[in-house]
Amino acid sequence: MRTLLLTPPMTQLNAPYPATTLLTGFLRSRGHDARQADLSLALALRLLSPAGVQAVALEAERWLEQADRAPARDAIAFFVDAAPSVARVMPGVVAFLQGRDDSLAHRIAARTLLPEGPRFAALDEAIDDGLDAGFDPLGEAFGLLGVRDRARYLATLFVEELADVVAVAVDPHFALVKYGESLAESQPTFDAMAGALAAPTLLSGWLDALVDAQLAAHEPQVVAITAPFAGNALGALRIGQRVKRTRPDALVVLGGGWVNTDLRWLREPRLFDYVDRVVLDAGEAPLLALLEGRPAVRTFRRQASRTADAHSVVFDDDASARDVPFAQTGVPTTAGLPMGSYLSMIDLLNPAHRLWSDGPWHKLAVAHGCYWKRCTFCDISLDYIARYQPAGVEVLLDRIASLIDETGTRGFHFVDEAAPPRQLRLLAEGLAARGLDITWWGNVRFERAFTPALAEQLADSGCIALTGGLEVASDRLLGLIDKGVTVAQVARTTRALTDAGILVHAYLMYGYPTQTVQETVDSLEVVRQLFVAGCLHSAFWHRFTATFHSPVGRDPARFGVTLLAEPTAPFCNNAVAFDDPTGVDHAALGVGLRAALRAYMHGQALDAPVDVWFDGLVDTPAPPTRHPPDLVAAALVEAELRSEREERSA
Repeated sequence: MRTLLLTPPMTQLNAPYPATTLLTGFLRSRGHDARQADLSLALALRLLSPAGVQAVALEAERWLEQADRAPARDAIAFFVDAAPSVARVMPGVVAFLQGRDDSLAHRIAARTLLPEGPRFAALDEAIDDGLDAGFDPLGEAFGLLGVRDRARYLATLFVEELADVVAVAVDPHFALVKYGESLAESQPTFDAMAGALAAPTLLSGWLDALVDAQLAAHEPQVVAITAPFAGNALGALRIGQRVKRTRPDALVVLGGGWVNTDLRWLREPRLFDYVDRVVLDAGEAPLLALLEGRPAVRTFRRQASRTADAHSVVFDDDASARDVPFAQTGVPTTAGLPMGSYLSMIDLLNPAHRLWSDGPWHKLAVAHGCYWKRCTFCDISLDYIARYQPAGVEVLLDRIASLIDETGTRGFHFVDEAAPPRQLRLLAEGLAARGLDITWWGNVRFERAFTPALAEQLADSGCIALTGGLEVASDRLLGLIDKGVTVAQVARTTRALTDAGILVHAYLMYGYPTQTVQETVDSLEVVRQLFVAGCLHSAFWHRFTATFHSPVGRDPARFGVTLLAEPTAPFCNNAVAFDDPTGVDHAALGVGLRAALRAYMHGQALDAPVDVWFDGLVDTPAPPTRHPPDLVAAALVEAELRSEREERSA
């Protein structure tokens, strides 16, 4: 059966999301007729066209007629007035962001070309406020950009302003990299999603036309849609809705990361008005079973019940079936995708975060799952973490070489939960042996295996950036997380990586169960010292969220908290609220953590006591840090002394 694999809106716009490239390559390797299309990119390009701008302007005019006092009225009125100019310059902006025409870079960077609305005004205001306060990380970052990067940042603001108008005046669920996220993010019932699906918009009409074109071009018997995030679910179900209306004979299958985490206890029959099957975890085995007429593997379907006008959801899983080993999942392919049409954008000036949207990175994994799979905040009970299978270096090198031959581009993002250091060493050796020059980045654990020698080897192989979890930067809480590292070890590893010229970004966490205000202050002090010591270039604070699939969610008493719900909702069950007896106002502390980090990333306020960042945010003054000011420096000195002793011993 011919299978059409679709990426729904809205996903990343700089490169294909890997689900369809991996599954298309796999199905073709097994002799199946598999095609793919990226409707996220297609919908974005429809919006970012003169006709798209004009259509949005007409909708915005109608909105203005009914919104006399709406807060966004001035912004929408500005867009309506500027729409002819926006439509005129949009083709050039798109060509510039696609890398097809750099000639506009100087005019965009000089701010003489683009109509500038609220986001540009907010940028100028933030820079001015920072200068007046003597503290301006945004202005510092913006000023350091070269002409082309500054132009891409401003062009991204220009595109985002159009998306803002769409969200206000056309479709309240729209954003450039997510669509209807609130309708699918831990929503217990299907009611809100059903309401959105029953309300057509300008964008849903465009998406219907794009789906019709794909159905006409490929005439599939099976349409497989991936929903990797909550912000893809609305688009995925709109696609399914259109397929079932126009091609009711086609089997519509839904899978992906959001499905795997949120729909594991699915009991909502209305979902099957839009899809026929919902499959869990790695898609190879479930899709093969469907295509080859074998017993279903990890598949939900709707079944008519004996009660009149009622249906039930059943789960079929062939106990004898086995997942396809990661090394046998074939070579991914971009065949059928418009590789020259993706948009390289800069929406954040954080040097690591910009990598996500900046550049046409091929996404591959060194291994399936996580070799550590012990972190207690992580979904370690699920297949994408629990089933660890490295591909083998020759298989990985073949996949890299194939994508280079197919596309001519050499940028790779290894999307592992934590790339194994041994496999990365073998990869570096293999790239050198084959004479493959690539540029790559990925995520690791900051463990002791990343020695200075390995760091140099990775840099020589083309590694430009590594991200990793420092999390709470507290040895007590790192132990509770079962992270397998200490603060001192993270300092030594990150310094080895930065010394090798690799950009290092730390994922940080606050609000972990039983975390105190004192520990939050101490964590920030560790982060400050890591920036002072040159161990970090970039970082980001995440608020801890408990999920039903993590050790915290599965055994909350062990972590001193009480869950406020059970996984009994008919629709989504993933993130879960909990009661922490410490009563700490983590949301307020988060404001200070983020402000401090913005300063540290630009070399500012590194000498200020860390407790001052929390002034006025909590009811009582935050305590000073308990850490000595040389905590990180001492760990680095100890590493140097140990290295010298090992050299003498050798």
